[in-house]
Amino acid sequence: MAKQKTNNGNTGPQTSAASLGFEAELFKAADKLRGNMEPSDYKHVALGLIFLKYISDAFEAKHKALLAEDPQAAEDKDEYLADNVFWVPKDARWSHLKANAKRPEIGTLIDGAMRAIEKDNESLKGVLPKDYARPALNKVMLGELIDLISGIALNEAGHASRDILGRVYEYFLGQFAGSEGKRGGEFYTPRSVVRVLVEMLEPYSGRVYDPCCGSGGMFVQSEKFVLEHGGRIGDIAIYGQESNYTTWRLAKMNLAVRGIDADIRWNNEGSFHKDELRDLRFDHILANPPFNISDWGGDRLREDPRWQFGVPPVGNANYAWLQHIYWHLAPNGTAGVVLANGSMSSNQSGEGEIRKAMVEADAVDCMVALPGQLFYSTQIPACLWFLARDKSNGKRGKETLRDRRGEVLFIDARNLGQLVDRTRRELSDADIQKIADTYHAWRGEKEAGKYEDIPGFCKGATLEEIRKHGHVLTPGRYVGAEAAEDDGEPFEEKMKRLSAHWREQQQEAARLDAAIEANLRELGYGG
Repeated sequence: MAKQKTNNGNTGPQTSAASLGFEAELFKAADKLRGNMEPSDYKHVALGLIFLKYISDAFEAKHKALLAEDPQAAEDKDEYLADNVFWVPKDARWSHLKANAKRPEIGTLIDGAMRAIEKDNESLKGVLPKDYARPALNKVMLGELIDLISGIALNEAGHASRDILGRVYEYFLGQFAGSEGKRGGEFYTPRSVVRVLVEMLEPYSGRVYDPCCGSGGMFVQSEKFVLEHGGRIGDIAIYGQESNYTTWRLAKMNLAVRGIDADIRWNNEGSFHKDELRDLRFDHILANPPFNISDWGGDRLREDPRWQFGVPPVGNANYAWLQHIYWHLAPNGTAGVVLANGSMSSNQSGEGEIRKAMVEADAVDCMVALPGQLFYSTQIPACLWFLARDKSNGKRGKETLRDRRGEVLFIDARNLGQLVDRTRRELSDADIQKIADTYHAWRGEKEAGKYEDIPGFCKGATLEEIRKHGHVLTPGRYVGAEAAEDDGEPFEEKMKRLSAHWREQQQEAARLDAAIEANLRELGYGG
């Protein structure tokens, strides 16, 4: 994967082949080919082919290099595996599919290619889509889609080509999530929200975990963060779990396209009932659990040791997610969790008592209120919970953070972000930086500068203040109103001036009333 610096969050890479408009134009063209097909079905068709192009390009680049060095090694699968490159059999290579794109049996050829790749690559077993031959799928459209995807990264070689394909895959994921609306949001967390979590938690190294990982966006952004700050792929070890099999497949492909090695588990029981990684503890946890889930099977887990702050209500999984995540934190671990706003203030079914116990135990480090309309799947306003195992001397690399026990940082970011279309808002690079810098300064990071409360935006509150608010964690309760701009005019003088102006206006109003009355009398309408 290319180690070029990305333009902080822009969707497109900074290369000659792909400006910001490149992916957008490509998606527009691909979407046009979709015809009447549902976005939820077409997503797998398009993403499967982009994945096939990616692994074929990576294989061809490695194959060419090995042929130049040692022709015998070019046919040794282990040579590819050692470089994190998938082995692609001859009839599964993109060049073969491209050459046969106009044949009516192209669907059967693609399915055969997918099966051959799965057979030769253990980690892809059961991951790739294999229903391109189905009668309902237009084969002319398939051929045109292959031609379109063939043009991706045409002028780039090796890592640069694969990096562009990775970005295209990610862009398409986001666009499909938008097309699918509520269903799309179940597998995709908006990029700007993920970036807030990543920029605040700074996952430079160690184990990173997501217990409901969707299509793997948290991991992709974490790896990008590491690369942008001079690290290497491999500085973080990635673990995840997903209960939706189709979404798990998307995650496996998404990470493979980025060249990211990860341990992503699937079972249909989910993280609560079959915690695949129960004995592992993690340095960084990033999660966007489904909001307010009522049918999570909590009645079967009343005695679970994860509920150290209180048994979560059967009718809402929010506090089960928070406690599951806290349970999995390493001694110096930190977590960022996206939840519905109600989680900050609800007192239903004992949630208020659990929240109180978490605050009193110093498990909560920071709360961020987000602007509305950020998500594809819901209009429910959301917030971010940041949890920390040890606020006394938390580590950041080799740096020791300040003792934050008995304090919580509140950030009210509801006024940030810009509308990108009629229904959806995004946080800009500057917005994300503002939120992250505030948290870093408050934590005592040396290069982050001195922290100061900003009325209307942020406040470092003490435990005593939080108790006065009944352990409600809504930032708006703490940050106060935005300070009015000081125009330099003393209050007494301003009041005198405004009072005189008001009296003048009253006199003018009385004069106008009298003039109107006189005019009405002249016209014979007077009293």
